Amino acid sequence: MKTWRNASLAVTATAVLALTTACGQEQGTATPNGQAVGAANPAQQPAADGYGSDYGSGGDAAAAPKAAGQLAVVDSKKLGKVLTDSEGFTLYRFDKDTASPAKSNCEGECAKVWPVVAAGDVTAAPGTDESLIGEVTRTDGTKQLTIDGWPMYRYAKDTKPGDINGQGVGGTWFASAPDGKKAAPGGADSGDSGDVDLAGLSVRNDPKLGEIVVDKNGMTVYRFMKDSAWPMKTACTGACLEKWPVVEPVDKNDTEGVLKKGFVTFDRPDGIKQQTIDCWPIYTFAGDEKAGDTNGQGVGGTWFAVSPEGKPVGAPKK
Repeated sequence: MKTWRNASLAVTATAVLALTTACGQEQGTATPNGQAVGAANPAQQPAADGYGSDYGSGGDAAAAPKAAGQLAVVDSKKLGKVLTDSEGFTLYRFDKDTASPAKSNCEGECAKVWPVVAAGDVTAAPGTDESLIGEVTRTDGTKQLTIDGWPMYRYAKDTKPGDINGQGVGGTWFASAPDGKKAAPGGADSGDSGDVDLAGLSVRNDPKLGEIVVDKNGMTVYRFMKDSAWPMKTACTGACLEKWPVVEPVDKNDTEGVLKKGFVTFDRPDGIKQQTIDCWPIYTFAGDEKAGDTNGQGVGGTWFAVSPEGKPVGAPKK
């Protein structure tokens, strides 16, 4: 991400840099060096209660069930295809539940560790069977999302998109595959952390901003209102790039949910190659410390998160 380290800080010109070729011309793209998101998965010890009592402080009550939104399927080098919610958090299934008939056996303290996924406001992941989506009524009357009959949960110790720290807890909790089965191993590399790999660019449903684009590390992607797309220009040069590193070129096939029209590489006059969406140059923010941060939103009234269509989210209308 910190591509600004490779940029020449000797660039002092304040004039806007312009690209002479038209945006519509497809330029070559480079596939980024993939990197899994999330910290290494710690060794899990089976717990006597079957749902993992080593989770730490879970509060006095289970959180209100939260819907999944747009489901997604991501690849884990260790677990294969893994189902996530719209924010990139892994969904799990519990061996002590049943799928036919659908029934949840995770209540009380268990539900603090394993927050249930609410039914409703859910859309099937692209390429998956929509008919597998269902719901089950819990003992408290709330409705829980099911996939092929299996109730779905999140894990309290997954703190950021891509974490799958719940895998194997108590010998009864497993990441869900897109069809509701247990996610199957997808590689022989025992040294892999098992974290979920995000696409080079994908879409996250932020609770405040709605759908926004994130990079392969789950970091928010931004647009600079002083840039332009037609002709393609950037007004962020020199020291600006220290705070706003460019997004390196991403292969079109390494994206999920992002507009492909105008998805070209910007060969900047300062020698840096930068990805664009709808011909707009895109950046990350050095002030975002972890996946899900949006500290760059609205900075200076000129920096805004990017929608899947390349528009600046929350920018004042002209």
